[in-house]
Amino acid sequence: MQSPSLYSHFESKNAIFDAMFGQAWSDYLAVGEALDGQLPTAARKALLMLAQNFVDFCVADLARFQLMNLRVIADFEPTPESYAPSLRVMELLHVHMAELGIVKEADIDLFAAVVGGLIDGQFANEPGGRRYIGQLDRAMDMFADHVGLPGPRLRRAR
Repeated sequence: MQSPSLYSHFESKNAIFDAMFGQAWSDYLAVGEALDGQLPTAARKALLMLAQNFVDFCVADLARFQLMNLRVIADFEPTPESYAPSLRVMELLHVHMAELGIVKEADIDLFAAVVGGLIDGQFANEPGGRRYIGQLDRAMDMFADHVGLPGPRLRRAR
């Protein structure tokens, strides 16, 4: 598609970014909803599955991850319609976390920051590798210890 024909579908570049943003979060929402009823009963394993699910989705496409999670486009702010799927993703995360007994907003924010930070570190320092995201089980053990989740540790021998 050439740019003139692209603008017959979208009024501006920001409208294109908006559509892409909404599509990316809608795609992840479908992935997240597929976890309903699929999480392990062991709390730490369920926590790891939630985190791993998001990591796998993000590392599959750097540009999509950046659009979804970083403010890399000057003057772009998604419309309420395109932002809605990301809000639904967070609602779903709250539901899953509550099932694990994690209900404090600050704890859920910490979970998101830790997982997002590992993804950021991976893309920044070793794109295509596993140096940072390979630490996910250890990070989830630290988080689980902090919030008092029971169960055997996830950390594999290194």
